[in-house]
Amino acid sequence: MTYDPPFPRVVPGPPGAAPEWWREAACVGEDPELFFPVVERDRDPQVMRARAVCRCCPVLLACRLWAIRHGEDAGIWGATTAAQRRAIRRALLAERK
Repeated sequence: MTYDPPFPRVVPGPPGAAPEWWREAACVGEDPELFFPVVERDRDPQVMRARAVCRCCPVLLACRLWAIRHGEDAGIWGATTAAQRRAIRRALLAERK
């Protein structure tokens, strides 16, 4: 699924290539399991810890945008849960109609 403006293109390179912003992500070196809690509730301690890492990340918006554009339906990306990203995608699709 591809979303055009209002979002700028942030995923350069050939299909399947890792986006350049990943190199600058605050989560690099963190345990990946932190970002994939069993339960993604806002007040869950693991979700709160993952979001704390995201909030100090220099590429938070690029990460969030990538997850929205690519339909990432698991884990914490750009300080958002899968449910939040689904809501964002629905809102974007509704705007296009």
